[in-house]
Amino acid sequence: MNKFSFAGAVGVFIAFVVLWAAFGSWGTITAGHRGVVLDMGRVTGEIKSEGFYMKMPYVTSVIPMDVRVQKEEVETQAASKDLQTVNARVSLNLSVLPDKCAWLYQTIGKDYLTTIVSPSMQESIKAEIAKYTAEELITKREAVRKGIAELLSAKLSPIGIRTEAVNIVNFEFSRSFNEAIEAKVTAEQSALAAKNKLAQVQYEADQSVAKAKGEAEAITIQSKAIQEQGGAAYIQLKAIEKWDGKLPLYNTPNAPLPFVPVPTGAQ
Repeated sequence: MNKFSFAGAVGVFIAFVVLWAAFGSWGTITAGHRGVVLDMGRVTGEIKSEGFYMKMPYVTSVIPMDVRVQKEEVETQAASKDLQTVNARVSLNLSVLPDKCAWLYQTIGKDYLTTIVSPSMQESIKAEIAKYTAEELITKREAVRKGIAELLSAKLSPIGIRTEAVNIVNFEFSRSFNEAIEAKVTAEQSALAAKNKLAQVQYEADQSVAKAKGEAEAITIQSKAIQEQGGAAYIQLKAIEKWDGKLPLYNTPNAPLPFVPVPTGAQ
C-alpha cells in the first residue's frame, strides 16, 4: 500500500512537471507588439513577431514591446526670442521601430516615454520657441511645429523611435502680451479705417476737380464762340435752347415776333 502511494505521488509529480514545462514552453505575441527574447535575463537580440512562439521553459522569457502608434503630450514653459513667457502644450505621435525593440529595451527599458521621450520634447520645444518672437509664434505656427518635429526626429530616431506627427495644442502668453496684441490690432484697424476715409476724400476731391475742369473748359468754349460769332448770335442760340416751341397768344403792337428759323433759299 505504501509502495503504491509512493508511486502514485511520483506519477502525479512527474505529470505536474510535464504540464508545467508544457505550459512554459510556448506563448503568443499580440497584434501591434514584438517580443524581446531574454535568456536567463540576458537580452539575446532575438525579436519575436506577432503570433505563436516556442521557447525553452523557465530559461527563456519574452518581453512584449508595443510598436503601435502612441501619443505623448507635454506642457512646458519657455522664453521667446523677445523674452516673453510662453506656456506651450505639444503632443507627439510616435512608434517604436520593430527591429530596434531589443536594443531599446536593453538600453532604456519599457518606460522610455518617461525616461527619454518626454525630456526630449521639453528640450526641443524650448529650443525652437527661443528662435521666434512671441508674435512670430502666432503668425509662424506651422514653421515652429516643423522645427520641433525636426529636432525630435534627430533625438529619437537614433534610439529606434519614429516621430509620426507633432502638433502644437496651444500657446499661452502673459496677460500683458495679450493686451499689447489687442492694442496693436485695434490701432491697425483704426489706421486702415483712416486710410480708407482718406482715399474716399481724395476720390471726391478728384471728382470735384474733374467737374470744375469740365465746367471751365465749357466756359472757355462758350467765350470763344461769343468772340467769334458775336454776342447777338450767342444770345439767340441760348434763347433757342430754352424755347419750348409755343408761340404767345397775345402780342403787343410793334412787338417783335418770336424767331422762327427759315431755311436759306426757300421759295
